[in-house]
Amino acid sequence: MKKPHPLIGELSGELLGTAILVMFGCGVVAQVVTGGFPKSLASGDHNSIAFGWGLGVTMAVFVAGRISGAHLNPAVTIALAAFRGFDRRKIVPFIGAQFVGALVGALIVRFVYADQIANVDPTHTKATQGIFSTSPGEGVSIMTAFADQIVGTALLVMVIFALTSAVNDPPLANTAPLIIGLLVVAIGMAWGTNAGYAINPARDFGPRVASWITGYQDAMFSANGPELYFWLPIVAPIVGGLIGGALFVFGIERFLPAAEALPHEVGVAEAR
Repeated sequence: MKKPHPLIGELSGELLGTAILVMFGCGVVAQVVTGGFPKSLASGDHNSIAFGWGLGVTMAVFVAGRISGAHLNPAVTIALAAFRGFDRRKIVPFIGAQFVGALVGALIVRFVYADQIANVDPTHTKATQGIFSTSPGEGVSIMTAFADQIVGTALLVMVIFALTSAVNDPPLANTAPLIIGLLVVAIGMAWGTNAGYAINPARDFGPRVASWITGYQDAMFSANGPELYFWLPIVAPIVGGLIGGALFVFGIERFLPAAEALPHEVGVAEAR
């Protein structure tokens, strides 16, 4: 039997890993929203959402880390290509797999929670749209939301680079996924109010499309008005990821011992 091309396995890892991430993340939001939040906290609150997303990232990195490096995020893939020697020919296939995985994961959540969503929001309004994708909070401007996503993603990528740098005393491979998950929890707790901390174009756009094709007619728009919003959680995290990667590489890593011998690193789960 002919062995499949290695890229096929890598794309499979990115697709399935991102699907798992979204199933945990959108799943916990669905549980909280359909459970009556904020009037009832029986099914969770903002903190449980942050931990749900963080643990989802941890599980996804464990699943995909060995085969693809567990990028799971176009902003991470692009930053790795810019600063870590990731093969630029793989950028588009990796991002495509991430978006498809996010779409599939969100459709599963949409199907499994269909009855609960219909019960609390039968006309599919912004009240439950937040299960799937982000939007600026009440009174938050597009400019503020854009800046918020840049900062959150810059923190994400900067710390990921720190955790996986060969010259920065990285953690063992089996602990890196847990630490990266806790990083996402911390970002959610610190940067969740303004715009929902998408920090991942695939995580936002895939579920946004899933909700749009299943009844949420306003999924591409801001909750605060008629502005098209879908583009912001795509563009701003990519900008933020490049800023975060640059800050670590040029502000920290080049001053570390043996930085001149740094090998190319192409994944977020490859620290040894």
